[in-house]
Amino acid sequence: MSSVRILLRTLVVAGLSAALVAPMSAARAEPSASELTQQINKASTELEKVVESYNKLNEEIKDSKAAVATLGARLGPLEQQAGQARAEAAELASRAYKTGGGLTAANVLLGRGDSNSLVNRLSALEQLARDRDRQIAGFDAAQRQYLDEKARLDATLARQTAQAKQLAAGKKRIEGELSKLYQMRRQAYGSETSPGSKYSGNIPAVSGKAGVAVRYAYNAIGKPYVYAAEGPNGYDCSGLTLAAWAAAGKSLPHNAAMQWDKVAHISRGSLKPGDLVFYRSLGHVGLFVGGGKIIHASRAGEPVKIVSVDVMTPYGYGRVR
Repeated sequence: MSSVRILLRTLVVAGLSAALVAPMSAARAEPSASELTQQINKASTELEKVVESYNKLNEEIKDSKAAVATLGARLGPLEQQAGQARAEAAELASRAYKTGGGLTAANVLLGRGDSNSLVNRLSALEQLARDRDRQIAGFDAAQRQYLDEKARLDATLARQTAQAKQLAAGKKRIEGELSKLYQMRRQAYGSETSPGSKYSGNIPAVSGKAGVAVRYAYNAIGKPYVYAAEGPNGYDCSGLTLAAWAAAGKSLPHNAAMQWDKVAHISRGSLKPGDLVFYRSLGHVGLFVGGGKIIHASRAGEPVKIVSVDVMTPYGYGRVR
């Protein structure tokens, strides 16, 4: 075989080999397990930001509903007062019209009787004038208060309507992100969620209300992460700390950043069981249980678990007051 033929044959075989290998190489471009894990961790962190924003909006809607209820309860009596003041003002106007009003009525009263009667009638006129001024001022104040409260109610209702729309959009976004995340978890681990099991060890004895919160958190270990949930069957991060302290009779908002605003800020050296540890620029929170550990609802697909307080770099530490 000539050298030219050998060269051509070699080139053909090499070309076929390249054509066969190319699709296989493309097929091998699937992310590795470690790459998928990195993607899952990143997606989980981003998702938690969205969930905590959703929780914050939920808290704001609760405040709006409470404000609507308060304003609604105040509007009824105010409207009644304004109506009564309007009726009294109308009665005064009618009386003034019938008596001729102002100086004419005074002249009629002053033109009769002796000096004592004159003084009495003058005093009566002055009293009537003062009463009328007070009633008109009362009408104006009641009317202004009613209109101000009504404007506030209308503004709060409008804000509530806008918040409800945002909430629906946020829920849709979360569910879309969850779907992508669970797909990645199936690809990496063969399952959307990691199995969880109840805590079977000894729960440390902690006195007082902090002890109630700590016991609650231990009993939540193994339960699933559920966004916007505060138990008893599932939790997100701020939902777990909220529920643990609610069991101890303390109220916390369902949002990590809002919880940070409500607790007393302490140093790491002052940490005691029951304190809160915050992470990710107030995007995540866990409950300190002593021994350098926290219990937290970590992320979608993972159960509530006990981990090192340094599972992430802490942002700060807080004590429930």
